[in-house]
Amino acid sequence: MHKNPATDDLRVFTVVVRKASFGDAATELGVSPAYVSKRIRLLEQELAVKLLHRTTRRVAVTEEGERVFHWAQRILDDMDQLLQEVAITRREPRGQLRVSSSFGFGRQIVAPALSRLVEQHPGLQVRLEVFDRLVDVAGEGFDLDVRVGDEIAPHLIARRLADNHRVLCAAPAYLESHGTPRTLAELPSHDCLVIKERDHPFGVWRLRSGAVDETVKVRGPLSANNGEMVVQWAVHGRGIALRSLWDVGAHLRAGRLVQVLPDWYQEANVWAVYPTRLDRSAKVRVCVEFLEAYFRTEWGKVQPQGGQVLDVQGAGSAGVGPAVALPFIKK
Repeated sequence: MHKNPATDDLRVFTVVVRKASFGDAATELGVSPAYVSKRIRLLEQELAVKLLHRTTRRVAVTEEGERVFHWAQRILDDMDQLLQEVAITRREPRGQLRVSSSFGFGRQIVAPALSRLVEQHPGLQVRLEVFDRLVDVAGEGFDLDVRVGDEIAPHLIARRLADNHRVLCAAPAYLESHGTPRTLAELPSHDCLVIKERDHPFGVWRLRSGAVDETVKVRGPLSANNGEMVVQWAVHGRGIALRSLWDVGAHLRAGRLVQVLPDWYQEANVWAVYPTRLDRSAKVRVCVEFLEAYFRTEWGKVQPQGGQVLDVQGAGSAGVGPAVALPFIKK
């Protein structure tokens, strides 16, 4: 008679399958590769089946391993749901919460918010990971993705946390030497700072003015996959950038950057994206509700009004429209 496999061993096995690597699984779990290998060996002994084919470079799942993997996921999901329902009755979430975000937004905005979250809920262990690409939330094992941008797959559940826009901006020195574009058609002749970051199509800027949507293809001598570098280049007068207000607000207020074509903007709201309903997970529910409250108090909302969008008081440059408040994050 076989023993019942331990849920911890099943969890180790599912991570190995998802990562296709003992070493990567060990890194995610915070244990040694030797520990992972031992747990998989014990699980194979208890089930009397070979679960994995090991090579020097990769781990492949056997046919029996595929069946065990699907059952393990169901068992672990049921166990997690049981624990979460108990946690809901305690009204105190517990366990690891895996959160993803983009580089700049994750570092500047999400990380401070999650720091406050664990102060209020010490039973949570939050793991934040940042990427320069769009994350497959369920497929990569994340509980929650905090993202900027409105393109969200229909199979995911999302809740809007804050309003946000991307605006065109450049340093006064760049505009003095290259001129200020007066129409979207002039943008391709300018040095534009192109970024490939998560959901951004490379070199394609989709912009809106009132009810009108336009797409413009831009290029320039500098491009990156990191928004913070693009902002740095813009401040140094290297070209025109399309960046979120949360990212360039301080530079706009200080006059280091000014808006270009202020009637045009790109909607890029802040969303919490998760694979399952909040009533199934106390830890995700508590995190999303906390982030909603956090953004309400820490984030100034900016809305387009009457087709006139987004400027900074005292910017004092040509091509700059009416002034409204910018979003801010309290220190």
